[in-house]
Amino acid sequence: MLEKVEEFNMEKVIDEFEVLTKDAGRVQRETLRKILEDNASAEYLQNLGLNGRTDPESFKACVPLVTHKELESYIMRMIDGEASSILTGKPITAMSLSSGTTQGKPKYVPWNDELFETTMQIYHTSFAFRNREFPIKNGKALNFIYSSKQFKTKGGLAAGTATTNVFRNAHYKRNMKALRSPCCSPDEVIFGPDFYQSLYCHLLCGLIFREEVQLVSSTFAHSIVYAFRTFEQVWEELCTDIREGELTSRVTVPSIRIAMSKILKPNPELANLIHKKCMGLSNWYGLIPELFPNAKYIYGIMTGSMEPYLKKLRHYAGELPLLTADYGSSEGWIAANVNPELPPESATYAVLPHIGYFEFIPLAELEQTKPVELTEVKVGEEYEIVITNPAGLYRYRLGDVVKVMGFHNSTPELKFVRRSSLLLTINIDKNTEKDLQLSVEAAAKVLAEEKLEVVDYTSHVDVSREPGHYVIFWEISGEASEEVLSECCNCLDKSFVDAGYTSSRKVNCIGPLELRVVRRGTFQKILDHFLGLGAAVSQYKTPRCVGPTHSRVLQILSENVVKNYFSTAFN
Repeated sequence: MLEKVEEFNMEKVIDEFEVLTKDAGRVQRETLRKILEDNASAEYLQNLGLNGRTDPESFKACVPLVTHKELESYIMRMIDGEASSILTGKPITAMSLSSGTTQGKPKYVPWNDELFETTMQIYHTSFAFRNREFPIKNGKALNFIYSSKQFKTKGGLAAGTATTNVFRNAHYKRNMKALRSPCCSPDEVIFGPDFYQSLYCHLLCGLIFREEVQLVSSTFAHSIVYAFRTFEQVWEELCTDIREGELTSRVTVPSIRIAMSKILKPNPELANLIHKKCMGLSNWYGLIPELFPNAKYIYGIMTGSMEPYLKKLRHYAGELPLLTADYGSSEGWIAANVNPELPPESATYAVLPHIGYFEFIPLAELEQTKPVELTEVKVGEEYEIVITNPAGLYRYRLGDVVKVMGFHNSTPELKFVRRSSLLLTINIDKNTEKDLQLSVEAAAKVLAEEKLEVVDYTSHVDVSREPGHYVIFWEISGEASEEVLSECCNCLDKSFVDAGYTSSRKVNCIGPLELRVVRRGTFQKILDHFLGLGAAVSQYKTPRCVGPTHSRVLQILSENVVKNYFSTAFN
């Protein structure tokens, strides 16, 4: 842990990483030994008959592979306040809430100080590699981060999103200073109770400190795109605030108003400059470097379900590089981006062998679910990740599918592929989130000819009548003609190239794909729905497939459909 700001030593962090990854197998065994020693008294491990053994062979023989469902009863006892050693040796201090966008409801995941330590190790490692390629000086970060409300469980544990648990840790701010990335917004904005007011003030703080902003970041690319879409709507109001030194009446939270009054002073010159820059842009292209002339890059998670936002992000970024952040989940961190010069679409993540114990279930051999060790994975193969972390998850199936792209010394470099739960399937068809993304991208090119774009999208399998069919929901940036939307619908249908899908369509075992266009602001309502459930915007991911567990989301979508089209591609 960093005690003084000046102690961060980039080369030392890189050297340590090189040493750890040279003998990743040994480091993994050592990491497992420490986790099992620290938690030997946990009821869960005792019941499985581990009896204090810490070697990988005994661990795998005694401890089964699990999903969240198998651990739920143990976690609920902790939530209800049972103080005994249930999953860990020491009592758990907090709970993290997953975003809830995959399964329709958030999951509780145990959190402790060791997980905060692993978070900082990931941050330090990726910053060291990033700063070597894209050096930043001591400036500020325009960081669109939002803390969800923390609440107390029945048993008195603090519960909030994983990002909230990080931001609220006493050491977080000191670490961000050491990484030369202190947020330009005051805490009252980050921890504000109203997301929209916090977002407005993040933008305002960024403009006030525009010369000092060295990077623009958020947890996910979606939050950055959303912030600058909002900027397009409110920029004149922001200019008025800066000109007059008075915060708009739209911000009503007293603590935010007080904090902002300390940094907002009348500055007509700055207001005029921003106004001139905005008026000089063509369709907001290159907005970010125009507003923040000293920004070196844009940073956030840009892979997986965030890839669809890259086109819009590049539009706002102009020539500024996009750097994708590290690979982790609510259950724990896995790997760091140590090749930051690669574009997000080609990004790989090097596993840190000392932050958890990792196993990999090969997907090529369907009958073989026996996981292999970190150093036994093969380049080019796909695996499902199994994690054992210091906070009570043992042999936990994350549900993420990754592809091994190579090795950094002896630790694998992974590419995130998809969530393992199949996305769209009716008959013998198997279409993943990536397949859906490619289909939407192909059809969006047709839309682009009319100078329009897909703002956001999701999908649904409708089996309410025979034969079942795929439904794609689109929110688009303006009015498109009937002909263009009919063509988009056919293009979506033809772009699913899975053999099971195309053969089923040809014999009408799967019905014509349906495109449903929804009103502007529909995906905003879905975001509001998840915020109401306690999700934080920092962790929000648009659900790409709306299944039976998302009944309210499906209702919101259905209530906002303005047009629908059926494909004639296979007629």
